[in-house]
Amino acid sequence: MSALLSIAWRSAWNRRFTLALTLLSIALATLLLLGTERLRTELRANFTAAVSGTDLIVGARTGSTQLLLYSVFRIGSATNNMRWDSVQALQAQPRVAWVVPISLGDSHRGFPVLATTPDYFTHFRYGAKQALALREGRPFEALFDAVLGADVAEQLGYRLGQSITLAHGAGVTSGPLATEHGDKPFTVVGILARTGTPVDRTVHIGLEAMEALHLDWAGGAPLPGFKVPAEQVRKFDLTPKTVTAALVGLQSRAAVFSVQRWVSTYRQEPLMAILPGVALDELWQVIGAGEKALLAMSALVGVVSLAGLVSVVLAGLNERRRELAVLRAVGAGPWHVLALLALEGALVTALGVLLGAVLAAVGVLLLGPWLQAQHGLALSLSAPTSQEWLLAGAVLLSGWLASLLPGIRAYRLSLADGLSPRT
Repeated sequence: MSALLSIAWRSAWNRRFTLALTLLSIALATLLLLGTERLRTELRANFTAAVSGTDLIVGARTGSTQLLLYSVFRIGSATNNMRWDSVQALQAQPRVAWVVPISLGDSHRGFPVLATTPDYFTHFRYGAKQALALREGRPFEALFDAVLGADVAEQLGYRLGQSITLAHGAGVTSGPLATEHGDKPFTVVGILARTGTPVDRTVHIGLEAMEALHLDWAGGAPLPGFKVPAEQVRKFDLTPKTVTAALVGLQSRAAVFSVQRWVSTYRQEPLMAILPGVALDELWQVIGAGEKALLAMSALVGVVSLAGLVSVVLAGLNERRRELAVLRAVGAGPWHVLALLALEGALVTALGVLLGAVLAAVGVLLLGPWLQAQHGLALSLSAPTSQEWLLAGAVLLSGWLASLLPGIRAYRLSLADGLSPRT
């Protein structure tokens, strides 16, 4: 076997330039397959880790996926808000342990602003029920305190004590523009440790601060001729009138459906309560079609690459008929010739798979920080999953099976035909 492997290696080396192109195409196919699978796995893990330990999310009646997207992932906007007295009624339910109201709508240089209560830092969980931790500073206490997510602080270069201003709506500009709340600056008092979730890309302020920002605003625009200076906002009632949604924790998981039913039959306004895990599954069913399409395209590239391997080996058979005939003449049987070509194909495929796996790992290392910074997707280098091993094994097996076709062709070549090839 070692002798056959040595012959296969030397034969492949003699045709290294031709086989290198085939090897590269197999490597690219492997890169696409493993890269798509890693992205799919990490994307699902990031989505799942975004919220944990929250039993229900309550908001204005809309689609469950939409409520999940804007309340947890800061994607899209609410069709309507829920009233503050509804939040209080929810908190008064005996089966409810805690309620964390959240308000969205403003931004800071493209990053979403989330207004909430200090209970957010106590009750919010992500990943395997991990609590939020401060890398520096403290939670907000004063009216115009702000706590930044890790990505916000890193990308904008903010430090504790720095002053920032927020923009109305999803504006990305800065400066004294009409959409800026430039007259009410905030002070950075805390920076959260990285979580790999949308929290990293969020500016956190208090609910009262959100109300203070909009005292002199109406209908999404500042009131002409009316301005409330920052030092005078405390003279007004800063109790929020509405919030975007509420994260709810229950005394017992057994109470989920009874509280959900209470919310759905609440008569003061139309509300809905969703289970985050169920909504995530629904969201993934929507995304699943795109994920399968990506895998199918990667598999198609793999098929084309393996077809290229077959074509290269078949095209080279006529040039190698003397070589194979000499091997037959010195005692190699037909099965040895078949094994030689199958081994060559397997060798090229194995090297292609190995190169593709290395490229995939390098891609994760290089793209990981960029994806984290631009899209909040934590992509880390880790041991291959069982699915990745399966995909790599499938490419390797397919390459070996594909190489049997030219091997069978060579097996059928006669000794005489090989020694006296047609011209």
